[in-house]
Amino acid sequence: MIPFPNKKYKTIVADPPWKVKAGPIFNSNGKSRDLEYQTMSVDEIRALDVSSIAENNAHLYLWTINKYVEDAYAVCRSWGFKPSTLLVWNKAPMGIGLGGTYVLATEYILFARKGTCPALKRLDRNWWNWKRQSRHSKKPEEFQDMVETVSPAPRIELFARREREGWDTWGDEV
Repeated sequence: MIPFPNKKYKTIVADPPWKVKAGPIFNSNGKSRDLEYQTMSVDEIRALDVSSIAENNAHLYLWTINKYVEDAYAVCRSWGFKPSTLLVWNKAPMGIGLGGTYVLATEYILFARKGTCPALKRLDRNWWNWKRQSRHSKKPEEFQDMVETVSPAPRIELFARREREGWDTWGDEV
């Protein structure tokens, strides 16, 4: 595993590779496929020493999916944060995709705090209709625009897939 930077952050965004399948090829009605990247168990995610890179007063944004909402609260706590608000990304449906009785068209971000880190700005909602991205699990840039509006620097994205100006990144896909 790549070691964390030797630095402290006021804002941490994490999109862990939860252990799931990719689902069938679109419109195939076939079996679920493995993801194109390595996944981690909840215990492996919880064991990450995120608290070592968090300032005493910090914000955490932890991406999760329906299956792992409950586990996301435990992950936040194990990383030294207190869960605060569940944020929702409403995604336009794209046919019969993942899910059982109900097709999943949302993702969640658990906002959590460590200590007393005041927000830079208060927002009028906890949900957004950001456009879906073409690559599996790619998050909208508007999300990080929102984070920059609300949460102070320095900032890091864990499990990042690309660089972003003004942010540090950590992960094996950068």
